[in-house]
Amino acid sequence: MEQQNYKNWHLTTDEKNILWVTFDRADSSVNSLNREVLEEFEHILNDIQQGKLKPAAMIIKSGKTNGFIAGADIQQFTKITDVNEAFDLVRKGQLVFDKLANLPITTVSMIEGFCMGGGTEMSLACKYRVAEDGNKTRIGLPEILLGIHPGWGGTVRLVQLIGPAKAMDIMLTGRALPARTAAKLGVIDAAVPKRQLERAARYYALEKPARKPLHWMSKVSNLPFMRPVLGYMLRRVVETRETPRNPLQQLNILFNRNLEIKTTPEQYPAPFAMINLWVEDGANGEKAYINEAKSVGKLLLTNTSRNLVRVFNLQDRLKSMAKNVDFKPQHVHVIGAGTMGGDIAAWCAVRGLTVTLQDREPKFLTGAIKRANKLFKDRFKLPREAQAAMDRLIPDVDGMGIAKADVIIEAIYENLEAKQALFADLEKRAKPTAILATNTSSIPLDEISTALKDPSRLVGIHFFNPVAKMQLVEVVQSDKTNKAVVDKAMAFVRKIDRLPLPVKSSPGFLVNRILMPYLNEAMIMLDEGISPTAIDRAAVEFGMPMGPIELADTVGLDVCLSVAKNLSGHFGGKIPLRLQQLVEAGKLGRKTDAGFYTYKNGRPIKPAMPKTGVNTSALADRMIGKMLDEAQKCLKEGVVADADLLDVGMIFGTGFAPFRGGPMQYLKTQQAQMPLVVETAPCCDTHEDKVKDTVA
Repeated sequence: MEQQNYKNWHLTTDEKNILWVTFDRADSSVNSLNREVLEEFEHILNDIQQGKLKPAAMIIKSGKTNGFIAGADIQQFTKITDVNEAFDLVRKGQLVFDKLANLPITTVSMIEGFCMGGGTEMSLACKYRVAEDGNKTRIGLPEILLGIHPGWGGTVRLVQLIGPAKAMDIMLTGRALPARTAAKLGVIDAAVPKRQLERAARYYALEKPARKPLHWMSKVSNLPFMRPVLGYMLRRVVETRETPRNPLQQLNILFNRNLEIKTTPEQYPAPFAMINLWVEDGANGEKAYINEAKSVGKLLLTNTSRNLVRVFNLQDRLKSMAKNVDFKPQHVHVIGAGTMGGDIAAWCAVRGLTVTLQDREPKFLTGAIKRANKLFKDRFKLPREAQAAMDRLIPDVDGMGIAKADVIIEAIYENLEAKQALFADLEKRAKPTAILATNTSSIPLDEISTALKDPSRLVGIHFFNPVAKMQLVEVVQSDKTNKAVVDKAMAFVRKIDRLPLPVKSSPGFLVNRILMPYLNEAMIMLDEGISPTAIDRAAVEFGMPMGPIELADTVGLDVCLSVAKNLSGHFGGKIPLRLQQLVEAGKLGRKTDAGFYTYKNGRPIKPAMPKTGVNTSALADRMIGKMLDEAQKCLKEGVVADADLLDVGMIFGTGFAPFRGGPMQYLKTQQAQMPLVVETAPCCDTHEDKVKDTVA
């Protein structure tokens, strides 16, 4: 076997004259594509085109054990300041992949582990793609999540390969596909077990099997007279953040003009730009590639892309928390089988841990087990995997799991005395090395830890609802919490694939502390007679995923009232009258089908928007202003270490408009845009007067 090496690529030719091109980026634990890597790869392609290398076929594989290619190195894009420079960089990658696609030999991409973004685009430029059918294999084009769209030929080649409907669904959602799903959709040619992967790659390289032709419906949908109609439907889908699964739902979006718009081209221009590219060019010809590069070049310089790339980097910062901590928990014990406790237990079982779930009586465990069973069936495609997760979740009325657990999480109701009594008992029964954690949403740790002989053992591990969807987990430490305990808690959070945010113990911690003034202000507006629909519309137009009134109903009005009372006791403030009245009446929101809204089949029935007199922008300013004020106080008090952590916490903890970069980034942007004004006389209207004028 002959071998030739570059800095980032290793070339080996086997006995069948197949050239194995192994990508192993130097000085990096992960394969990603930058200018140097692409230039080396282009040199290899040139040698093949010019006959300096004469293989019968070429197979591209990874030299890393953790995955194939993570995508483009996005850091190279953050330094670009000129549209032409951006276009040139994107076009360079396109031309390299064009050379790959036009090689006179058979090319195969052999995928193990993640294959994202530019890695998928490189694979699409090969004639065949095979992937390991394993839990770690994921294939996708997630560029939309960075405020851009695929730029190295992805918007063209994927449409050509599987048709516009399936291709747009993959690219507009940015979702990562398991190998088996990718094979079913036609993105790859085969998904095989790891032991058969090299054999499958050789088979495609040497036998060159015929590919199944594109379905006639895909061909029809790409015709010039069909694309504008389908493009309109796709825009409506993006605007409403819906994913229709059948034609009737698509027609409903097409003709129902009363649907609430949640995504706009001003907020997220990339999906609309990608749809426009397809409508105009039909993923066909050189023009389609050039327009793709031009579009990405423009998008890279938008505030949306800059902010989303920043969020991506901040997410990586959270992922790196406690990465060197040697703590590998195997057994978790959760006390409290309510919505939060039961769902925490279920998620830990999803992530492969043994979990014992405790409550006072078996009847309190029933609902949690039912919810867990549904989660497992939704989460796992194979029945045996769902059953294995159920086997890991063990009902435990007597608390037998306490003595065995590595992590013990208290998730009972928000009552200080009850929590103190529980932890006093746990300290006696738990292993000395076990983490004692509370999921309290607002009670300071110092108040709970007074019941412990060793208060340094107590840490907060605060999840958000719904647990299976919310990535952020606050890891709360008091002045007494041992640093080693905090590190272990963050390692546990990463173990269950969540993002740990270290925060100081103070009332409400970070997310609830900043969120409650926002929710309170929205409820005070209700007390003033402002329409709840208008209030929610204002927040959604700002970029929040859900309006504050609907959010309060979703969280539970009893929970909101408890947190509001706790925070007002420490910081002052007015508790909304309507909130208190609804809780007293037993109307607790979505879980009782009645709160600020009434609910049918889990969906809110909202009054119609007032036809005139509503300035939603002013309403949003009023609510978001409260959030910004509290955020600045949290920074000043050191609740989090810096503004970056505050921003990423609010984005992943509350859904704060990601395209705005987080509260502090938004405030910074607003201050930069604010003109310098020198007043020589008092303003005729106060801020409160202007707010009152928003409703006629």
